[in-house]
Amino acid sequence: MKRFLTATAALALTSGMAAADYSLTILHTNDFHARFEPISKYDGPCSVEDNTAGECFGGSGRLQTAITEARGRTNNAILVDGGDQFQGTLFYTYYKGALAAEMMNQMGYDAMTVGNHEFDDGPEVLRGFMDAVNFPVLMSNADVSAEPLLADKLAKSTVIERGGEKIGLIGLTPEDTDELASPGDNVIFSDPVAAVQGEVDKLTAEGVNKIIVLSHSGYLTDQRVAAETTGVDVIVGGHSNSLLSNTNERADGPYPTMVGATAIVQAYAYGKFLGELNVTFDDAGNLTAATGEPLIMDAAVTEDERTVARIAEAAAPLEEIRSKVVAETTEAIDGERDNCRTKECAMGNLVADAMLDRVKDQGVEIAIANSGGLRASIDAGEVTMGEVLTVLPFQNTLSTFSVSGATVIAALENGVSQHEEVAGRFPQVAGLSYAFDPKAEVGSRISDVMVGGAPIDEAKMYGIVSNNYVRNGGDGYDMFKTAEDAYDFGPDLADVTAEFLAKNGAYTPYTDGRIVMK
Repeated sequence: MKRFLTATAALALTSGMAAADYSLTILHTNDFHARFEPISKYDGPCSVEDNTAGECFGGSGRLQTAITEARGRTNNAILVDGGDQFQGTLFYTYYKGALAAEMMNQMGYDAMTVGNHEFDDGPEVLRGFMDAVNFPVLMSNADVSAEPLLADKLAKSTVIERGGEKIGLIGLTPEDTDELASPGDNVIFSDPVAAVQGEVDKLTAEGVNKIIVLSHSGYLTDQRVAAETTGVDVIVGGHSNSLLSNTNERADGPYPTMVGATAIVQAYAYGKFLGELNVTFDDAGNLTAATGEPLIMDAAVTEDERTVARIAEAAAPLEEIRSKVVAETTEAIDGERDNCRTKECAMGNLVADAMLDRVKDQGVEIAIANSGGLRASIDAGEVTMGEVLTVLPFQNTLSTFSVSGATVIAALENGVSQHEEVAGRFPQVAGLSYAFDPKAEVGSRISDVMVGGAPIDEAKMYGIVSNNYVRNGGDGYDMFKTAEDAYDFGPDLADVTAEFLAKNGAYTPYTDGRIVMK
């Protein structure tokens, strides 16, 4: 079994044979979500003026510079990604995976894992992306043998050579990707622990003793994988958008987080940070040191001019759509991920209210919006269609249907069932209020459900509005798949929200206590 050695032990063991040590810099990103242009502090669009004023973060131009500079600090580096390059801005809507492939090839990525959003448009778009990139895309915990587009293309693991040593790389994807995206019926997902251990054993048998898992499974799952497997040296994470840091007071944990012999890292999301982990191995492949810190992509990082010019060129066809001013808001509308996925938030109220307002004359009483569909905040002032599309990028349509009050409660239970994981199934609502206890047993967390000011009647049929993704079982809402009177082909949710924002003059965001955490 491989061990993580203390500095003292490492010094004692390597005395007289320091030449056997092998050092590697692991540069990493995750959950980029098509943020090719700089972003605001709210992770939404950032104007040229604000970028010039030094108030923006990220963007491919800064990332290119930071990667080049980081490589200059070491003679031995790899660049990897923890998944979810797809989805999040008009760039993805327009180009699908083509622009991501171009930028990742330019930056010289060595490998990435499949994120759940890489399946948003089915295996076809993922395969097109894989054909366009010049590095391996990996996923260990799924059987793709029945999917012709992926069967001979999508590997579980790979081996690369760097500095004269072999490094094993293993991909990992959320086990519930079939609920989160659209992989189709031919891709069967499986337990991450067993999948990773299987690939570790295979690589070890081939003589590879330095193993890195590229995991789009979330910080909690990464810790479980580290604890329940042997032979994994580093896990480069994603999916939970966790900022691991030793200096940032908002960090979710230390960088790296050590679980036994395994170093776990993650670098938030949206290109706001570039992870830089420096590791050292002894001759037996034991990890003897792991240090580093995510590098923030703020105004101190100069944008690479060639990359900025290319992104501006790619943005030209999108400009007419996204520059159109559609509304005005008196204050910033909070769509921050950690807020909307754990409690009532202003963006959740806006979107749920907009959905219900659109169909209230059809006898619909309740709106349920999955928080995973809310991808950004909106600044105060003029609101452009581009901003609305950044919040709601998935091209989901309004779905109306009927279910019993008991089914509504079951849906809410599903929505809060992964509260501790900050999962995207958390339900933002309109026309309904509820309380929940995150400390209670899953399935028994919901209480005090009210509809129109009266307690919900479990036997009564209620008209519901949601989006087509949720209605068809996305984010675990399987109870809606058999709903009565279902119609999934309403207007685009982004258009509905933009029209609602503009309906009564300047919009003032709010929360009103419709969701209470006990």
